Amino acid sequence: MNPLPAPVQALLVVDLQSAFVTGGSPVPDAPRLLDRVGGLLRRARAAGALVVHLQNDGPAGEPDEPHTPGWELHLPVHGGPAETVILKTEDDGFEGTTLEDALTAAGARSLAVCGVMSEMCVLATARRALALDYRVVLPHDAHATYDIPAAPGISEAVPAAMASRVAEWALGDEVEVIAHATEITFAGTRVEPFADNRTA
Repeated sequence: MNPLPAPVQALLVVDLQSAFVTGGSPVPDAPRLLDRVGGLLRRARAAGALVVHLQNDGPAGEPDEPHTPGWELHLPVHGGPAETVILKTEDDGFEGTTLEDALTAAGARSLAVCGVMSEMCVLATARRALALDYRVVLPHDAHATYDIPAAPGISEAVPAAMASRVAEWALGDEVEVIAHATEITFAGTRVEPFADNRTA
């Protein structure tokens, strides 16, 4: 039996926006994803861990185009210095944002990453965190993506669950991939007031 992972100090919720989890084009098994992320949020808040919601500003016409219904974060954001929203335009949640500043202000060196899409923004953000020497825990049942369509002459369609697993594998052996989000525990951080950058 594998030991439970040590507590983490921060939770990164990546692009959990309405376009990707509700309406006509949700990721497969979106209710499961929302349940797992909701549980992580409840436990992180109760422990006083830092919670960062990354929100993607997509191009015009895309489902996550800013200030459209699909762009909105699906789960409620709690106010206060321990929870913030950070806008991004790249897959990597650190690129051109204040994410590293928020983690530094809280003294957080360990984090859990969840959300969408497994092989894009979740992968890129987790990889950058590892490169910056953060400890990264990735719960297998709390990130998701879409099925990858077939490419004639290249491959058959790739199921979403397989794409998510490949994304985990691509992070190498430095990331801590665990089966169930319920196994993650949180520790409080040295949270100081840190304004979000939704209007930046």
